[in-house]
Amino acid sequence: MDMGGITIGNDVMVGPKVNLISAGHPVSPTERQNIVTNPITIGNNVWIGAAATILAGVTIGDNAVIAAGAVVSRNVPANTMSAGVSARVIKHI
Repeated sequence: MDMGGITIGNDVMVGPKVNLISAGHPVSPTERQNIVTNPITIGNNVWIGAAATILAGVTIGDNAVIAAGAVVSRNVPANTMSAGVSARVIKHI
């Protein structure tokens, strides 16, 4: 979903079934019918493993690795590996 915008750097590897979701809905029941968008920015030389999900507003730094199945809801620093639900940095590379 690219309604909020998706920027992908050079030499990025994206595994199968990856979700890049740049739009969502507010949590408030009275506002839930609205759409909220925020861009996703993926740096250079990033590797995103199979079935990972990158949510709206996230920036992934250069050379980062996102493990398979991770749900990325906050920014990922450059030169790190992130994994889990919700993804967190597990290693500096």
